[in-house]
Amino acid sequence: MTVTVKGPWSLHQVETFLGEAVIPMRLAGVRGDGFPQVVSVWFRYRGGRLQCVSHRDSFLVALLQANPKVGFEVAPNDPPYYGVRGRGIAELQALGDSDALEHLIARYLGSGKSRVGNWLLSRREEELLITIEPLHLFSWDYRQRMADVGADQ
Repeated sequence: MTVTVKGPWSLHQVETFLGEAVIPMRLAGVRGDGFPQVVSVWFRYRGGRLQCVSHRDSFLVALLQANPKVGFEVAPNDPPYYGVRGRGIAELQALGDSDALEHLIARYLGSGKSRVGNWLLSRREEELLITIEPLHLFSWDYRQRMADVGADQ
C-alpha cells in the first residue's frame, strides 16, 4: 500500500523520527461501542511499519481482533511540540522467533536486567506481535515557533 504523508516533514524525516524516538506510541483502537480507546505501547519502526508486542489476552489485542483499524501518535509530552500521527491497519501474529520483544525491552529499559524485562520475557510464548501498516502519516513541528518554551523554564 502507498502511504500518504502530510505536514512539514518528508517521508524520510518521518521515518528517521520514528526510528529514533524512544517514547511510547499512543495507539487507538475502535471499541465495540464505536468509541476509540487509546493505549500507550512501546514500539519500533521497521521496514516502513510500526511494531509492538502485547499479551494475547490483553484488551488491546481484543480491540484489534475485532477491528484492525488504528490511529497512532508518537510525540513527546513536553514543549516544544512535534511528532507524527497517523492511521493504519494492524495485523496480529504469534511472536514466534521475532526479536521484537527483546528489542523493545533493550530500547525502553536499557541493556541491564530488570524485573519487568525478565517478567515480559518469562511470558514470551503468550505475546503477540502487532504490525501496523501506516496508510496516512501527518507530522507537525512547533520547535521553531516555540523556541523560547521548554524544559529550561
